[in-house]
Amino acid sequence: MPADGLLRAAFIKLSTNGWARAAATKFPPSVRAARRFIAGESLAEALSAVRTLNQERKKATLDYLGENVASPDEAAHYTQISVGILEAIAREKLDCNISVKLTGMGLDLGEELALSNLRRVLSAARELDNFVRIDMEGSAYTKRTIDLFEKARREFSNIGIVIQAYLYRSAADIEHLAALGYAVRLCKGAYKEPPEIAFPGKRDVDANYKKLADVLLAPPALARGTRPAVATHDPAMIAHAKALVRARNIPLEAFEFQMLYGIRRDLQKQLIDEGYTLRIYVPFGEAWYPYFMRRLAERPANVGFILKNLWKESSTS
Repeated sequence: MPADGLLRAAFIKLSTNGWARAAATKFPPSVRAARRFIAGESLAEALSAVRTLNQERKKATLDYLGENVASPDEAAHYTQISVGILEAIAREKLDCNISVKLTGMGLDLGEELALSNLRRVLSAARELDNFVRIDMEGSAYTKRTIDLFEKARREFSNIGIVIQAYLYRSAADIEHLAALGYAVRLCKGAYKEPPEIAFPGKRDVDANYKKLADVLLAPPALARGTRPAVATHDPAMIAHAKALVRARNIPLEAFEFQMLYGIRRDLQKQLIDEGYTLRIYVPFGEAWYPYFMRRLAERPANVGFILKNLWKESSTS
């Protein structure tokens, strides 16, 4: 396995390791390193980050970090936090929506519980004229996430979903969702999956990503009002999407690029300067460790960046 693949596997494994999580969250250098990718632990810090992004002509999505809750009370707490975020966005008049994880709403405890909590968040979002994106988690949740999304979508139009390009099943999922005019965010995927269900190599994932982008950025899908989200930091994937837009005369307001907070700020600025709509996913919360590990797994080059900046901090302190 290439070195990058070994690093990716190691970080994915660490993301679920309780001992490593406890150690990292008490180690100041790792907390400082995580702040490149996480807006903070409090809602106030997250709102401040969104205000800055809006000033830079970037839209935002707030992502409260929390998944795989263990009790109905924890699911209710996650749900209430999500409603509170929507209310804060409205008060602050920010150009921002939210994303949620169904395991944060209790999916591990039962689909009816998760759906009930999701309905509560969607109702609040509808009253506040806002939008909710359901994040996609590991492959064990893919079918249940899509099924619950479709149930909620029959009641609420202010909802979207994420599809991961590294799964074999995603081509059929994209075709199905696009045909129904549903809002899809296309990303590569950041979980460790077995080769029986996911493309093991980057080249194959990239090829599938382009194939799926071709479907989302096609006139039939756009005519249904899907407003697809092309989520990537890969210059090659961005170039492919731009080429489709030019070749098909797609209006720039018909779709949006999306990136993660703190990653490829150079490309973020370039897209904004070129007139594209760009939305930044802004994660925050005390449960930052699993997210941080997945970001390192997604792009091992981030490790070098972090080590270099930690060295700068220690040498100037």
